[in-house]
Amino acid sequence: MDFMAMPNADVLGVLVAIFSVAAIAAASSYYFLSRKPKGCLDPQKFKEFKLIKKTQISPDVARFRFSLPTPKSLLGLPPVSYVLCRGKDLEGQEVIRSYTPITLDSQLGYFELVVKMYPEGKMSNHFREMREGDYLAVKGPQVPFNYKPGQVRAFGMIAGGSAITPMFQLTRAILENPEDKTIVHLIYANSTFEDILLKATLAFHFASSLMVIILFEYFWQPPEAWTGGSGHVSKEMIQNHCPPPAPDIQILRCGPPGMNEAMAAHLNALGYTSSMQYEF
Repeated sequence: MDFMAMPNADVLGVLVAIFSVAAIAAASSYYFLSRKPKGCLDPQKFKEFKLIKKTQISPDVARFRFSLPTPKSLLGLPPVSYVLCRGKDLEGQEVIRSYTPITLDSQLGYFELVVKMYPEGKMSNHFREMREGDYLAVKGPQVPFNYKPGQVRAFGMIAGGSAITPMFQLTRAILENPEDKTIVHLIYANSTFEDILLKATLAFHFASSLMVIILFEYFWQPPEAWTGGSGHVSKEMIQNHCPPPAPDIQILRCGPPGMNEAMAAHLNALGYTSSMQYEF
């Protein structure tokens, strides 16, 4: 997948959000419909979807909304899955990259992607040049993590930059299902405040479940209204903000290779077995 290029874990700023799913009151009819409409995706071939809204979140990050055939259509996307997107690079050559939509099938009529556009990124060029009314070729879904409600008592999630999207998708699926009592603990690492993707949604869309938000900054000045410390993703932070090792918990991690390696070392040192860990 295309993830944000980030520095070593010891220079990351960290947003720590702990979600308590048990308190959620909102229900999603999607999970309980006996006759769910067929999704619009095709795992064997690319299909075209029209860009109807492009919202610039930061200079190099944008939110893309693509329409489905009808207002009642759904994409056909299981929780914790991604799609393949096809475009052209600067030389006009075809390129295919994977992205995780931030919407689920509880959202009818459209789906959304949040994309980090790198200066030299091949698919980044395609998204950067896209304008409302353009079409994107999409194929899927790809399902690397087959989630079933209640499969664990609690998740610990460690994400870096744009790698928040699979964690966001899973958390949203849990929150929308009143039968799912899974607890979610999220450690979200970023270099700057502007790099924190979906911060408004994390703070407001999940407000009924959001227990704590702590901002750990390192080399930059956080907003005056936001109090927090400074630090990096350490073993101590994982101990303080993730569920301890147990057969009924799982730690999910998603980020740049250097960060994933550092987090794996921390988790191993803390006694999390391989079955308690999953890397996207």
